[in-house]
Order: sequence, then C-alpha cells, then structure tokens
Amino acid sequence: MARLRFFAALAVVGLAGTAVGRPNLVLILADDCTWRDLGCYGGQAHTPHLDRFCSEGMRLTRCFQAAPMCSPTRHNLLTGLYPVRSGAYPNHTFVRDGVKSLGHYLGDLGYRVALSGKRHIAPLEAFPFEYSGGANPDFAAIDNLMSECSAGGQPLCLFVCSNEPHSPWNKGDASAYPPRSLELPPYRQDSPALRKAYSKYLAEITYFDSQVGRTLTLLEKHGLVENTVVVVLSEQGNGFPFAKWTCYDAGLRSAMMVRWPGHVKLGSESDALVEYVDVAPTFIEMAEGTLPAELEGKSLVPLLRGEVDRHKEHVFGVQTSNGIYAFDGLYGRRSVRSERYHLIHNLGPSARFDNGISKTRYFADWRRAAEAGDDDAAAIIERFHQPPEFELFDTDEDPYELRNLADDPGQAERLAELRERLAAWMESQGDEGPATEAAALSRMLNGNPAARAAARARN
Repeated sequence: MARLRFFAALAVVGLAGTAVGRPNLVLILADDCTWRDLGCYGGQAHTPHLDRFCSEGMRLTRCFQAAPMCSPTRHNLLTGLYPVRSGAYPNHTFVRDGVKSLGHYLGDLGYRVALSGKRHIAPLEAFPFEYSGGANPDFAAIDNLMSECSAGGQPLCLFVCSNEPHSPWNKGDASAYPPRSLELPPYRQDSPALRKAYSKYLAEITYFDSQVGRTLTLLEKHGLVENTVVVVLSEQGNGFPFAKWTCYDAGLRSAMMVRWPGHVKLGSESDALVEYVDVAPTFIEMAEGTLPAELEGKSLVPLLRGEVDRHKEHVFGVQTSNGIYAFDGLYGRRSVRSERYHLIHNLGPSARFDNGISKTRYFADWRRAAEAGDDDAAAIIERFHQPPEFELFDTDEDPYELRNLADDPGQAERLAELRERLAAWMESQGDEGPATEAAALSRMLNGNPAARAAARARN
C-alpha cells in the first residue's frame, strides 16, 4: 500500500519520485531472453512485474549489446568497453590485463558494489564485487545487503544476475503456455517439438519476471525506492535459431527499462539507439564521478531526463563462433545498425556454421521436411548454416529480417556506406576480422590452459 500511495502521489507531476543525494544503482539482468518475447514488449510471455515497472519509468525500444553471447555481453556491460578492445570477445572469456570495471570505478566513489547470481566474467580481480548466489541471485543475501546499506547510509550498486530463461527451460509453469496456442516467429518452421520448447522458454521468462518482482519488493522493504535507479535488461536473444550466436536483431537487440525517481517520466518510451556499453558511463555520471577516458560508451543521463531524444547514429555487433559448443571452426560475424538499416558481414562465407541448435528435435523435423521437398524448410536450414557474406535489412519494413537487400542495386550506396562505417569501427577496435577470429582461443579460459589455471586459483 505504501508503494501505491507513493507512486499515486507522484503521478500528478509525472515523475517517479524525488531523488536525494547520489542514488543507489540496481541492474537486473536476464539470460538468453529475446526482447520481443516479453509481455511488456508485446510478446507472449506473462510479465506482470515488468509491465508495472514500465509504467513507473522509461521503456527503451532500440537497445543493443555488442555480442550475442553471455560472457562477452557481461564483460561489455561491466567494463564499458567493446569486446575486441577489452579482449573478451569469444565465449567463456576474460579481459586483458589492466582492464577495469564498475567495481573499480564505483568502489572508488564510495559505493558498495555487489553481484548476486550468474557471473561468467574473469579474472575476478578485474571485477572487485561482493559476490553471492550461484547460477541465480541469492535473495537472502540481497535482503541483508540492502538492510546494511539502508542502515549505514552507504550508496549501493547491485547487479542482480539471473540464469533465466537460459536453457534447459526447467523453471516456471509451462502449462500456462499451451504449445498449440503459441504464435511462432516467421523465420522458424512450425513443428510440435519447437512449440513444446518454446512453451517452456516462455514459462521461464515469467519465472525471471518473478525475480524482478522479488528485487523490487526488497527495495520497498528497506525504504530504498525513492533514491534508487533500477535498470532491467533482457540480455542477448534466446537459444533458438537466428537469435543468440548471430548478429540479427533477435540476437543483439535487448529490452532496457529504467526507473529513476525524480528524473524519468512515468510510462515514457524512447526509440533512441543505445548500447550496453553506455551503462558504465551512465552509472558513473549518476554517482557524480568523472568519466574515465578509456570508456567507449556514452552516458544515457540526458536521454533519461528527457533533455534529448536521440543518443547514437549507429550501434555495432561482434560474434565469434570459434570455441562455442558443438562447433569446431571459424565463423565470425560483424554488424552495424542505424535506426532503420542493419548490415551484417559474415566474415567466412565459404565456411559452414553450426552449433547445438542443429542437434535439437525440432531442427531434425525441419531437416526431414526439407528432405521431403519442403522448400521453406530447406531455405531455413541453408540460411542457418551458410548465410551470404553480406546481409542488409530494412528493419522498419522487415522487422524479422527476412529479406536480404544486399544485392539490390537500389541499396548499393547504402551498402557501401555501412560497409565503410563498419570497417572503420573494426579498425578502431583493433579488430582484424579473420585474424582476430583465429586468435579467439587464446582469449578463452577453456582454450588457454595457463589462463584457466590462474582463474581456478583465484576462485
């Protein structure tokens, strides 16, 4: 009731509170969740806590991360550096010596910095957080942490990192999602096995939504709502085809929701281009710190306050398949995206991409259909294994990215401009394309025995 009265009173002025002093910073992160599947983004997953949360802050519709895999994403988010620059660009990776994170930056500003739940970051000295939980957040530890910070007056920066809805999709109530009633994205061939898997995945999104609710309830319990910024991110796309492990929108695009009392208008929305790399400078500015010169992101503070309505002209993506599960080969992808157009450069078009998706029951259904003469199934399989070198999409007209415009003469000038922009960004990152892909195993804990041994010793 106290929470309802609090926000009802603030609705008169259209702002969610009045912040006093430096705010607490809380970021809640999902795992392998495609943004468009969330109910609050128009998807089929029931997300009552997130629905309400969006009404209390800003929903950003064009947020992107720099890599469609868990470990590079988390390094990107916490360091404010793009993956190749930080060294953390393959999966199960680690940053280069000397790289700092929000644990350093905010700790130096007097914040108590903590992470509860999934880590997937290394080495730990680059991420000096208080850790709790295992694969999922420890809400008893979070409760205690908030209690101590509330009583002691020390500002808190907390990352609540879920493992959901990462496969194997064994949490939540799948009976709430009858497989036959579900709508499938148009880039997937229908099959009973796919519908069953999708049902379990949606149920686990609802489970993640309950974790969001538990976090928000603890903030209320400890009287921290008014002076706490809360950010919720969905991470990269799900583990179905053409999402995670790719540079399509379904892999790189993310939900982002922000509640900042006294600064963000209730129920507002922004379609500005933003990136995960922008979170670190945003948090540092909110904490009244000086932005380190090495950070590559741009603070979101003016956008969140409504002082501007645009943030960036382009966002960028990196996918390194060297070293991923169920694939032994090189298949790198790079991408650049404006508000409307999206270019993907598949660096090794003659290679044949693969991963664990092709071993699933539904993919076997597609293969049988293709063998029986189903051209649509055959096209999906071919697109999965061997897309062309360049893919260009008009995301306004083609939001599911089904029509490649790269060979359209009418798009030649746009293709050339985006290729030039992507090449310039890669050069600025020290990204040599195929050579960088070939060196990826040296940046993986499980591909570098010395790094793996050192990480184990630290843990």
